[in-house]
Amino acid sequence: MSRSRDGGATWQDVLSLKYPEGARHIIQYLPTPDFDPEAPSGEPEYRDATVYKIWNVTFGSAAQPGRLYAGTIPGGLFVSDDGGESWELNRALWNHASRGGDLFSGEATSETQWGGTPASIDYGVFEPGIHSIVVDPRDPDHVYVAASSAGVLETRDGGKTWAGRNRGMLMDYLPNPLAEWGHDPHFVTACPSQPDHLWQQNHCGVFYSDDGAQNWTKVSEPANGVHFGFPIVADAQDGRTAWVVPARADSERMAIDGGLFVARTTDGGQSWQALRKGLPQDNAYDIVLRHALDAAGDCLCFGSSTGNVYLSEDRGDSWQCLGSNFPPVYSVRFG
Repeated sequence: MSRSRDGGATWQDVLSLKYPEGARHIIQYLPTPDFDPEAPSGEPEYRDATVYKIWNVTFGSAAQPGRLYAGTIPGGLFVSDDGGESWELNRALWNHASRGGDLFSGEATSETQWGGTPASIDYGVFEPGIHSIVVDPRDPDHVYVAASSAGVLETRDGGKTWAGRNRGMLMDYLPNPLAEWGHDPHFVTACPSQPDHLWQQNHCGVFYSDDGAQNWTKVSEPANGVHFGFPIVADAQDGRTAWVVPARADSERMAIDGGLFVARTTDGGQSWQALRKGLPQDNAYDIVLRHALDAAGDCLCFGSSTGNVYLSEDRGDSWQCLGSNFPPVYSVRFG
């Protein structure tokens, strides 16, 4: 990770880790068994941890000006309170009971209920990853994270304890769609001015919560193409308004029927409107990744894996192409 303090003119590497006094420097975890046919049946296998990928960096609240969060593969949440000069692993989340517990305490279950994400395959592993970090603007100790494939977790005490927040979420790829763990949220976000309104684009549909993630409701509209996808963004003022960029399906990750569109709801997902004006409707094969859609006021912008960037200045009613033939676009954010 690198940081600039002069608008990008120069950059400084910031990657040091700090450890609590007396803490072990060796960090281990239970790898998922999905792609390891050699794993001994019935016996836990432990692996020394290493960061494969920094998937997301999020600022803390205004009350914590030096606070940064970094979500990683394999499933780590790192915290910095000095602008990135040093980082500390949040061990309460790393050692959560759903992931096997603290492997050094003697009380671990030695069984992980977290699954892996295909985003880790390039590193030769199939491990979970934290891609979404939502900080409550009213309370800096109130944070949500989303992990693929585990689900949504919440802390209300600054990361000392964590609880799953997956009630109402459904998984069509597991024998028990209502299982507590194993969910694959693709991205989770909240309305900045109404943070109890959260939105989630999941592998298995679009989900909405108006009670701080205590309960989720599936609000997909498959008949109109709103179901599978990666990004989602909430309106800054109205928690019932959100936008998604749908894709065809898990097995066909591209625009639906060759036409690219953005879907918008203004009633908490009860209905969706397809917005196509200015977007290609023939031979479009774009896929928009989970961090590649953003909103600021009436403006929205997204970039696609095929290197196209689109902007709307009227809440998605119409779009203009800002450029094509870029490399794949992984993240779009307004400054």
